[in-house]
Amino acid sequence: MPLRPILQLGNPLLRERCAPVTEPGAVGVRVLVQDLAETLAHWRAATGYGRAIAAPQIGAMQRVILLKLPGEQPWPLVNPEILRRSEEKIVVWDACLSFLCIFMQVERHRQIRVRYQTLQGETREVEAGDDRNLSELLQHEIDHLDGILAIDRVVDPKTICTREEFEQRYRDSSPYATTPATIDES
Repeated sequence: MPLRPILQLGNPLLRERCAPVTEPGAVGVRVLVQDLAETLAHWRAATGYGRAIAAPQIGAMQRVILLKLPGEQPWPLVNPEILRRSEEKIVVWDACLSFLCIFMQVERHRQIRVRYQTLQGETREVEAGDDRNLSELLQHEIDHLDGILAIDRVVDPKTICTREEFEQRYRDSSPYATTPATIDES
């Protein structure tokens, strides 16, 4: 499967709402997931960033995201939707492969419940919270499917900084604390 270019901030496709997938087990969806996995692995190896990717980031306007958490198998989610959001919110550092030169603090719900389909078409639900920063990660990726970017959720424009400044001042206390040389690619 080919490595796909990641659309960058300003590309109008990143602002479009994605279409639901009608056949989660279709060959085209499996190919898309493989393209997402290879593209994410490439950027993670090259930059040290990238825990997940959404289909619109490679120009595929379908409701598909792929998570690749350190030490775990790739986790594709088809047609993910947030069913419940906690009232409690958190402020976290966020970045995106579609504008990796910019970091910012955003507000997210501390816990969410997400329903999605597997590649076999099974419907599942997951509770996501602080563990592995899963709640904020899923919210970030599901936002992509609705044409919403992390920059739209910035809590204070004064928190926007360059990648270099983020790495020097804030990386150690963020979900991105693992350096490129120590990332587990399994």
